[in-house]
Amino acid sequence: MPTISITDNMRAMIRQRAKSKGRKIFIGLSGGVDSAVSAALLKREGYDVTGVFIKVWQPDWISCTWKEERRSAMRVAAHLDIPFATLDLTNEYKESVIDQMIKEYALGRTPNPDVVCNRYVKFGGFWKWAEAQGADLIATGHYARVAGDEASGYSLLAGADTNKDQSYFLWTLDQDDLPHILFPVGDMTKPEVRKLARKFGLPNAEKKDSQGLCFIGKVDVKDFLSHYIETKAGNVLDGHGEIIGTHPGALFFTNGERHGFTITGKTPNDAPFYVIDKDVEQNTITVSNKEPGAISSPGSGSLVRIANVNWIGGKVPDAPDDQDGQWPLQARSRYRQTLQNVRIASVGIAETELEFEKPQDALSPGQSLVIYDGNRCLGGGIIE
Repeated sequence: MPTISITDNMRAMIRQRAKSKGRKIFIGLSGGVDSAVSAALLKREGYDVTGVFIKVWQPDWISCTWKEERRSAMRVAAHLDIPFATLDLTNEYKESVIDQMIKEYALGRTPNPDVVCNRYVKFGGFWKWAEAQGADLIATGHYARVAGDEASGYSLLAGADTNKDQSYFLWTLDQDDLPHILFPVGDMTKPEVRKLARKFGLPNAEKKDSQGLCFIGKVDVKDFLSHYIETKAGNVLDGHGEIIGTHPGALFFTNGERHGFTITGKTPNDAPFYVIDKDVEQNTITVSNKEPGAISSPGSGSLVRIANVNWIGGKVPDAPDDQDGQWPLQARSRYRQTLQNVRIASVGIAETELEFEKPQDALSPGQSLVIYDGNRCLGGGIIE
């Protein structure tokens, strides 16, 4: 294997999690380049590495992709000369991710299936099985970082590559999870990962990134849901309640979307329309030319309730005693959304209220609202 240079930060992060060489680590090999490079780096650092392909449920009406991805993962394991295993989590994935996603959409909410997949499959079922096989740690190719130790507590940090950071999808992890998780490429940029893949001679070094539903791949969500939820076409409304177009079903839309509906007639300056509201009972969506997140009333706040809250550190983060005019934290309600200034308004038994410095126009019930302190992910919850 060629000599590979990795950053001092990454080397320190890897070594601080293992007191000695040869610790047993199982890495989820998806067939993609990120997990492949992660496996190569871990082997380079002296871990006893086993590659694991996680098989999940896929609908019988789409072309099968898991077999192709499994072959790609097997080639990587063979190239690195590491053991390879296939873990069947079909039932866990179908029940916890797919069934729940369909149920949420049917209620007019917009879930984050990748968040649920990470909680119950990648860092739930996978770890439970790996631990039973004698693993000390598990790893994935996520662009995120873990810092800290048992004495000071563990933190989840955003990935160094701001364009690829995946901490938004990992807010459900906690102090029971982080001690046994490694993200070997979290301190790297995607171009650096590609470069390493070539230097390692990995067979999937040039493979394109996958997109779409977690594990299932590039599947249009509206098309997917149409197989399980009966709906019908409805009207697109403007901010005055006037009909300006049609859509295939209000259940399918999320606030902030700009595709999937048809506007009749010419739009002002050909500007795109964004969904700003939906009425499931009336089967209508309301759209606006104003980009989501635009400030509608400068200086005023916006209260948002979240449920199923998880604080990664195990407790509500400390905040300044006098919060007047202070916005100590940040949050995002969509993947890659620019972080927005927030503060914790109140904490209850079942819900937490956050106040945004600027009103948010694209918040959808069911989506994840993830909270940060700089590059440290503090946790999150589900928008009510």
